[in-house]
Parts: sequence; structure tokens; C-alpha cells
Amino acid sequence: MTAELVRGQNHTLPQTRLEIRVSAGAPVVAGATLGDERGTVHGVEWIAHPGSPQLPGLEVSRQAAAEHRLAVDLGALPEAVHRVTVLLALPLEAGGPTRFGAVASPFVAVTGLDGTEIATFTLTGLDSESAVAALELYRRQGAWKVRAVGQGYAGGLAAMLADQGVDGAVELARSIQEAVARGLARSVAPPPPRTSEGDRVRHAGGPAPAQSGGLPQAAQQPGPLGEPSPPATPVAPATPSAGGPIDYAHPRRQATAPPPPPPAAPPAQPGQPATPVAGDATGWSMDERLYNQVWGMFEDLARATAAYRSAVDFAESRMDQELERTLSDPRSRIGGTGDRAREEARAKRDELTGRAREALDRDLAQLAAEAAVVEPALPAAYAGWDNPFWHAYRVPMEIPMALRIGDLHLPESAGVKIPLLVRLPLERGMWIDSGRTASEAAALTDSDQLRRLAMESAVLHAARMLAVYPPNEFSVHVIDPAGSAAAALAPLVGAGVLASPPASGPGGVSSVLAGLTRRVDLVQMAIRAGAADSLPPDLDPAEQLLIVNDFPHGFDDRAVTQLRYLADEGPSAGVHLMMVADREDASAYGPVLDPLWRSLLRVTPVADDHLADPWVGHAWTYEPLRTPPGSRVLEQVLDRVAAARRTGHR
Repeated sequence: MTAELVRGQNHTLPQTRLEIRVSAGAPVVAGATLGDERGTVHGVEWIAHPGSPQLPGLEVSRQAAAEHRLAVDLGALPEAVHRVTVLLALPLEAGGPTRFGAVASPFVAVTGLDGTEIATFTLTGLDSESAVAALELYRRQGAWKVRAVGQGYAGGLAAMLADQGVDGAVELARSIQEAVARGLARSVAPPPPRTSEGDRVRHAGGPAPAQSGGLPQAAQQPGPLGEPSPPATPVAPATPSAGGPIDYAHPRRQATAPPPPPPAAPPAQPGQPATPVAGDATGWSMDERLYNQVWGMFEDLARATAAYRSAVDFAESRMDQELERTLSDPRSRIGGTGDRAREEARAKRDELTGRAREALDRDLAQLAAEAAVVEPALPAAYAGWDNPFWHAYRVPMEIPMALRIGDLHLPESAGVKIPLLVRLPLERGMWIDSGRTASEAAALTDSDQLRRLAMESAVLHAARMLAVYPPNEFSVHVIDPAGSAAAALAPLVGAGVLASPPASGPGGVSSVLAGLTRRVDLVQMAIRAGAADSLPPDLDPAEQLLIVNDFPHGFDDRAVTQLRYLADEGPSAGVHLMMVADREDASAYGPVLDPLWRSLLRVTPVADDHLADPWVGHAWTYEPLRTPPGSRVLEQVLDRVAAARRTGHR
């Protein structure tokens, strides 16, 4: 039976391997400190936080999120540890809420590894506090207990750490917040909060269905992880027309609960895995169901891998402890006692890791079977360039829910690739990193080739966006100051699908940035004044994408300021940024450009493990989409897009 704790109440823990699950109304930072019998924390090495997420017997999330799962193995903690305090703090550099009184009360649950709740605690009564000690696990007379704490700190994370005796608390708190900001910049935005339980037939904790609500995007600002605010009264989508009202709401995001998923396949026989079905999720259409199903597969793979890694870490920790106890006994040095103990400890380790791998392999086999069913059923916006659909491509008449920009996989599951889907209209710009990264693929590619591949990736992303939007509802601008991307831009230029020729030289850069900045200003003023019908007739109502090549070369300080403005304010006014740049080239600007890089989703032109999932924080290998060698599918699709733009229909 679950113990529902109130502040100050305690409860005996029946086991030592636990999960601590946190649910909050906004992204929060989760961490933990280890204390001695008096609760004193003896240095930074006793603190687990996003910048240093692992300690013996303890692992916390690597980034801020609305939900966390912290892994705790009380039996693997150092002997000197008698208290584990779970800390929550608001990410102050993310632009979100700055006090817990402005968000829903956080909920914390202590569970077994199977998810069974042992004790829960809702942190009520918080107001100006931006950090809180949620609960503590403590050892008393050889037994472990949990106590609900709920002690908030208006002074934030620094005040909370100082209260636990941490030296240099202010500097440590600052470094934690900086690590969180870096984590948010590399995190894939999760789907909107789920509207009902049971989204996936096979997985009770599957993906979240698409957020309802037809608000203008300016009124539905994404949070630090891309989660929009709860919907208000829906607004019927309007067809853009010159001089008329502009509605940037997604026309397929409804305000009522979606229907249940379609009937699943017949139940599997006992001991047999369920037969996968395409569209195994809730949604108003098959496209939405597939979107939710892909995100469910993404979450399932993240959590299955987390369970495997946790089990392996536990097996290694247990082996180390057994070896330490054995070797500390002088009698083990006589005869073959020590050797036998080492063999037994390693055998136990191998048995535990083997069982964990078997469980992971079962999950991977099920996910691979599901992917084999889902991939062929994906619509054009979700499909890879090698999908036969593109050879029979027709320009759509409505905006899709999302767009595929690449694939993701983990080292343990390279054979299972998850499509990386981002919602449309884009809620965050993109940065295609043309610099040399630490990946093996980048190491084997010279700098000039990386820059060329980066620009080719930008062209492919822009082409997909043009292809999935209705005719004349998406415009692409290009800034190429030195004209170095002419070869990569040839497909877009040759098809005549750009809004204007690529801008070069100081005058061209200034003109394009001034025009898009003016557009953002006018749309924001119109939305604030409730006078969208008063926009100038020459303002293009289509969504706008600006591709910027070779930044910062050819950009003065004013142009840099305008780019930062477009990155921050552009998405709410239908203007989106795609930077093709090497961050090292802009190092002369120092931290001035840090907000720009953090505001953009970083992708690479070659495989690189830099993206993190929003649930566990694994480092996922991102692979960009490529057209098949020798294929002319890109030119064929762009020709059809150009023809539709000329005639205004398919």
C-alpha cells in the first residue's frame, strides 16, 4: 500500500534499489546530495547534479525536464553516507518561471524498480522559493527510511546548498545552472503534455498526443523544452491572404480529446510479443497517430536502455564491493581463496548483466518489429528520402503535424533507428554545425567537405519544408555573403523556389535582415493590438525560413543583433532561422552569442552523438537524412513544388 506522506512524515523503505519519480508543472532541475550522520555534505563530490549526474549508488537526470526518474541503490552508497536529500530547482537561465508558486505543485514518488509506489509526497505551500529540498532517504539503526521534507529556499539553489554545509555554494549553483542551460540547448523538444492515459495500446507510459488548442503561435510560446502552454479557446484556422488576418495556429491541433487508437491486432499468445500495428496511438488522423507512435517508440527505447545501463552499473558496483570485502580480509590471501572470490564475484556480475541484456534484447526486438511496420506507413513529411512515396509526390493542401529532420539511435541499439520529428510550424530554429566535432565521422571528413555537407543538409531540410507545405505558404530566403554556397544551392535556385536570389555582400545581408525584422515587428504589433487585418498588403503571409551560410563572415554588429532578434522572436511571427556555421568562427564574440546558439536546435551534417532525449538524457547519435546516391528525387520534388507555386494548386 502506498504511503501518502505529508511534510515531516517518514516511512520505512522495504528495499534498497529504488526509483524516485518527479512530476512538475514546468521543467525543473533534479539533483541529490549525500550527507553524513549529521546531514553535512563533504564537498562537491557528494553532490549529483546535471553537470555530474552519477555517484556510487545514485544517478540523476542530465537536464531540466517536467518529469524525472532518479535511480538509487542504497546498498551501493559509501559507508559514510547516512542521508540522501533530493533537491529540485527551477532552471533560472531558461527564461521560464522563477518561483515555484507560479507552477503546479511538484509531486515526488519513491517506487520500486517495477514502478510500484512505496511513498508519495506533493510539495504544497511553495511561493517565492526557486529551490526546494523535496525529501530525504536516511539510515537509522541499519534500516533506511524516507522523510517528506518540502523545505523551500527563496535564495535558490545556492542558499539550499549552503544550508547543507557546502563550501563555494554560490559558484557551484552557478555551474549547475550553466550545465542545465547547455543541456536544454542540446535537448530534443518533447511532444506536448498528454491529454489522456493509455496513449499507446502496448505501452501504458507511451508518448504524449499532440497538444490541442488553435491558439496563434504568438500566444502559445514554447517553454524551455518546447512544451507549449495549456490551450485556451480554439480559434478556427484561417486561410492566409494578403492584407487579411494571419493565423499561425496549426490547423490540425484540435481542442477536444482525440479519439482512441484503432483496434489493435488480436492479443498475442501468452509468452509471445504483441503484433505491432502502425498507428498504435491516439490521434485525430493517421498522421497524428503515427507521430505519437514514433514518439512512444523514442521514449520506450530511452527507458529500456536506461534500465539496462542501470542494471549493468549495479552489477559492476556489487562486484567491486564484494571484491573489496574479500580482499580486505587477510585470510583471503592464503591459498586460492582470493582467486575463488574474484571468480565468483565476476560470475555474479556476468549473470546480472546477461539477464539485463536479455531483457534489453527482447525490448529491442519488439521495437525493431514495430519500426518495420511503422516506417512504410509514414506520410511524406515523416518519411526518408528513400521512401517510394517521394517518386509519386504531390504537393499537399494542408500543413502536416511534424517534419522528419533525421534519425536517432543509441550504441546498444544501432539497428533500431527512431525518426526525429519536429512539430510544424517550427517552434525553434536550427543550427547546422559545419565545424569539426569529436565524432568519428567528423574526424574522417576534412573541414571544406564538412562545410559543403552542412550547406547541402540545409538545402535538403529547406526542400522538405517547401515540399510539405501547401503552395505559396512557405518562403525560403538565403544569405550567402561570399557566394561560397552556389553549388549546394543549385537545386533551390534552379527550380526557382526561393523567394529571391541568394543575398550576398553587405548590402544584400542588410536588406534581407531588415525585411524579416520588419515583418516580425509588424506581426507582433498587430497581434498585441488585436488588429491582424491591418497588416500592410505587401507583407507575405507565408511562413518564412532564412538560411544563413558561413556565419559570422560578412556580418557586422547590427546584423548579428538582428539575427539574435529573429532567433528569439521570429518563430512567434512565422519567421524561422537556419544557421550554417562553425561556432569556433564566431568565438571572437565571446559569450554574447551564447543565447543565439542555445536558442537553436543543433544538428550536424554527419553522424554525431550530441542530442539528448527529454526523459533520461541519453546522448543519441543523430544521422542526417540523405537522398539515395544517383537519385534525382530532390530535383523532381522541387520541380513539382515550383509548378504548384506558379499555378497556386497541385
